[in-house]
Order: sequence, then C-alpha cells, then structure tokens
Amino acid sequence: MLGSQIADAKAGKGDKCNVIGSAHVAGKYNFTDQDFLNEGADKLLDLGTRVIKLWFTPRVEECYPFNSQWPKFTGLVDLAKTPYFRVVFSKPFTTYILETHVPSDWDVEREKSDIYELTKYLLKEYKGTGKTFILQNWEGDWKLTNPKVMKEPDKDAVSRMIEWLNARQDAVERARKEVGMKKVMVAHAAEVNLIARAMEGKITMTNDVIPKTHCDLYSYSAWDTIRDPAKFRKALDYLANKAPDSKLFGNKNVYVGEFGAAETVVGGPEKQAEIVKKAVETALDWGARYIVYWQLYCNEPADKYESRPKNSDCKGFWLIRPDGTKSPVWDYFKGLFR
Repeated sequence: MLGSQIADAKAGKGDKCNVIGSAHVAGKYNFTDQDFLNEGADKLLDLGTRVIKLWFTPRVEECYPFNSQWPKFTGLVDLAKTPYFRVVFSKPFTTYILETHVPSDWDVEREKSDIYELTKYLLKEYKGTGKTFILQNWEGDWKLTNPKVMKEPDKDAVSRMIEWLNARQDAVERARKEVGMKKVMVAHAAEVNLIARAMEGKITMTNDVIPKTHCDLYSYSAWDTIRDPAKFRKALDYLANKAPDSKLFGNKNVYVGEFGAAETVVGGPEKQAEIVKKAVETALDWGARYIVYWQLYCNEPADKYESRPKNSDCKGFWLIRPDGTKSPVWDYFKGLFR
C-alpha cells in the first residue's frame, strides 16, 4: 500500500526533488500580481522541488498577505476550501508539509474535531492524486517554554503537550481508518527544536514528550546544530532513538522540518551556500525523510525600512532576494534537482 510514498528514506538522484523542499511563509516582498501563496509555490516549482512547507493557520492573512483577500473561516476545512489553498493543492507537488494550527489553545476536544475533519476532507478531496499531506506543529519546545527566558518547562506543560500531540495523532488515525488512503496520504508529525539542550539532559520535547507519543513522523527544526555537521548528525541520531517507530514509516520517521542560514548574518552568499550544502549532504546521507530549507523569500528584516525592502534591509533567509536575484543556494538546489 502506498509503496512509493513509504519508500526507504535515503534519496537517489532522481528522488531529491521529493525529499528536499522549502518553506514559503510571511516573506516581506513579492514580484507579481498573483496571490502570494501561489506566487511562491510557482517559484518553488520552477526551482524543481516537489516538497513545499506552508502555514495553515487562523492567522493566514499575515502569512500570505500580498494580492490576497482571505475570507473569514471557522475551521480548518474552511481554510482548505479557500480558492488560494485549492489552487496550491492542485499544483504538482508530491508533499505538502502544513504547519497546522487549530483556532484554539490547549483545547484538546477542539483539536481532535478540527484535525479529524481536515484529515477526512483531504483524504476524500485528493484521493487518487498520490499526494502526501503532513500536519505538524511548529517548534514544540517553544510551546513548552518562553524562548526569551529559556527556563525548563514544568510538569504540567509537558503533560499537556503529550496529551495535545496524541489527540492530534488519534484524530488523524480515526479519519484514516474511516475513509482509507486511496492513493493519498495524510500523516501527523511532532516537531522539536532544542535537541542540543536535550542532549545535555534538560527537560525538552525530545527527552520528555516524544517518547510518550505515537506520531507518524517527527520533525527537527535544526537551528541549534545546523552549523556543525557532526553535531547535526548526532542530533538526528538522538531524536531517532527517542522517537517511537510508527505504523506508516517504521523507524524511518524523522525529517528536518526547518534549517537554513541568513546570508547577511553568516558572512555572505558563499558561506551561506557552504552551510546549506553541508547540512543537506549530512541529512541525505543520514536518511532524513524530508529536508526543508528556510526559506523562499526572507521574512526577517535586518532593520526598519519603508515600503518595499532592499536586499540590505533583510537578514537573508532567502532563495530569491528582494531585487529578484537568486542566491547560490538556489543554484545549488537547482543542480540537485536537474
């Protein structure tokens, strides 16, 4: 069943476009009169990837603002039915990684209901397409503790997170059982982001939450180890050892949900490309199921600016700069996908 979608995680030359992808969210500039969500999606198709990471959230108008009039919606299915998402879901991507946020906070019953209804909708609407939809949270360690404080999470926060993630997984499994996966897959992932702290024995998602979950997939937002290939590989090993095997993917159920390097922060385009290249090579060799770059258009200003930003106004998390030029990382990915 779904053999092509549940293949061995190591990618050959022809498979890299189905493993390596990019996020597209909250960029500070655009280039066309097309709606922002689909402008970015088309740029990534031009790059050659078939893996895209998008934000699927009640605050969607902040994520995809240009040339867009987002209607009001009350649930995740309503969001999936908006013209912008219907168009992007019709494009020839094989995998959509969706940062999925229910319009509630720690409401487990609402979480179960909305995730269940969304999974059921996707399984029915996109049956026969061969597409994979992955519903995941964003950087779960920051949900456990304030990143500005970095205090260790308390036991209540850890217990709530375990319950919350398992509720989302149970909702996905319930919908899959009822509808079936007919040449379409919907999976659920939990994302961690402080594995370096976990390896020091601290209370974290990886040490204290993940072993008590039963998710399909586990994602690593890898900013804390990405510049050291040996430490990055060790972090992937560490997460894989903590993550329970899944029914769908067995022990090949870890991916890199976010990584990158800011061109203006790390020392220029060549240094950025060097960091990215080493990270991709490490993750590919390790066998990460997906490797998702951050990101298409830069979302972080370097300083205050007026109107449209210039290159110098941004930190440089990009494949395409505000002036339209493409970074060496774009060229590197283009070569991998060629």
